[in-house]
Amino acid sequence: MKIDRLIGILSILLQKEMVTAPELAEYFEVSRRTIGRDIDALCKAGIPIRTMQGAGGGISIMDGYRMDRTILTSRDMQVILAGLRSLDSVSGSRYYGQLMEKIQAGSSEFITGRDSILINLSSWYRDSLAPKIETIQDAIGDRHLVKFRYYAPSGETERTVEPYYLVFRWSSWYLWGWCLKRKDYRLFKLNRMDQVCRIDKTFVCREASMPDLSNEKIFPGGIKVKALFEADQKWRLVEEFGTSCFTENDDGRLLFTADYTDMENLITWIMTFGDKAEVLEPGEVREKVRATIEAMRKNYSRRK
Repeated sequence: MKIDRLIGILSILLQKEMVTAPELAEYFEVSRRTIGRDIDALCKAGIPIRTMQGAGGGISIMDGYRMDRTILTSRDMQVILAGLRSLDSVSGSRYYGQLMEKIQAGSSEFITGRDSILINLSSWYRDSLAPKIETIQDAIGDRHLVKFRYYAPSGETERTVEPYYLVFRWSSWYLWGWCLKRKDYRLFKLNRMDQVCRIDKTFVCREASMPDLSNEKIFPGGIKVKALFEADQKWRLVEEFGTSCFTENDDGRLLFTADYTDMENLITWIMTFGDKAEVLEPGEVREKVRATIEAMRKNYSRRK
């Protein structure tokens, strides 16, 4: 995207005395004309850039203009690099890797010791995830519609969306945008999206505020659940709901209480515990779990 390239050009100019337009064009894999427009944009933003024609000429920043990096400590630089490294883990391009190289090359005196924070956002689906993220990022930057096939519990649908935000939350990546089919803002999980492509059609940006992604907004509790779990499942309850989601009974079993949003997801979750869990309330959930177990028993009792 253009803003990424402008930051990259400025970073290079701050580290080198002079650089030529062909060098920048080759580095960022764009035309010399594009670099010329980028330099004009930096000048309009107040960066004192000068250009010299002829042999030995090039592009440079006027003497005396330097970013004051004394406000950044070694720890600050490590945190910045950790953030860039996490984005690079899901990037389909070389941008974040190049930006890390620039920062490390120009700030070696600030970077000491080993990395203490390692973040990988790619999950198991990196190969399919990176192209989706790159396509959506480009569409957001250029204000182009995106189209994709979406797989949801209610079925499969074709969606066309005005993309506004890429979101990483609840251990997954999402797209927040205006769905032309539903005429409203929607949150789409990238792992459920297929055949993601940018449409050659722009849209007028709405007054889209930051999405409210609080758990209470996206997952409003409506099902009051009580269940008993065997003591050896404590680690999983703590991992998924925290230490305050249960109390310990005298017999060692764990009395779990929580608000759940979706009936089907609740039943699926309970079933993953096998005989280590028993639903107490509500009765409807208890009955559906029993019916599911009975249906499974019949499936496995059939002779092939």
